Amino acid sequence: MEEQKAIKIHQLTVAYDAKPVLWNASVTFKKGKLTAIVGPNGAGKSTLLKTILDFIKPVTGQIEYFVGKQSSEYKEIKNHIAYVPQNSTVDWDFPATVLDVVLMGRYGHLGWFKRPRKKDKDIAKEMLAKVGMTTFFNRQISQLSGGQRQRVFLARALAQEADIYILDEPLAGVDMKTERIIMDLLKELTKENKTVIVVHHDLQTVEAYFDEVVFINQEVLNNGPVSSTFTKGNIDETYRQDRNLGEEEGE
Repeated sequence: MEEQKAIKIHQLTVAYDAKPVLWNASVTFKKGKLTAIVGPNGAGKSTLLKTILDFIKPVTGQIEYFVGKQSSEYKEIKNHIAYVPQNSTVDWDFPATVLDVVLMGRYGHLGWFKRPRKKDKDIAKEMLAKVGMTTFFNRQISQLSGGQRQRVFLARALAQEADIYILDEPLAGVDMKTERIIMDLLKELTKENKTVIVVHHDLQTVEAYFDEVVFINQEVLNNGPVSSTFTKGNIDETYRQDRNLGEEEGE
């Protein structure tokens, strides 16, 4: 039986200020799989995510999104994609409580100018319980530790009840308790046939955590099941220092 596609990327090239940082990338993310994107700093990992999320327009190439079995454009399915950004890119001084942040995940269900309903608040609290943050719901986000903040942003993504979850280095700088909570929840999502795409920095845990792996160093070098693709040869090729296809991305 052929595995269903969630996102199909074909010959994608992305540039900043006319300097390409991702070249001719082609890869398919499968429905119901937990996929790691790995590569050195400046390899284009975050750029790939931002292009998938329509934050950046590509120079060339095409991205197809599949919700159900039909191909769609991003604007048609954006509410079906949840995103957890890098911890370092968030303004943690913004005056919001933990519950406020998680309720942001419900906005796509509310439409403009509608207040959260009891159902939305119940879902937000349920997701906070899943990430072990129930007792913090009235706490200001500026008062949380790095691991606690990451759990809150995961709860926000879960509250969206999406089909595709995209996370940019969710395990960077978190404690082991938070790492276990995050990975257990992401694996639960794949059991519900959700698609989970993660930029990941720790090569030592790829085999334990992920179903699929994508190797990137300014282009997609290899991708496929972890069992057959996560090899020393592919790792060495990806992290080789003499690859000079484009300018560094500055991730």
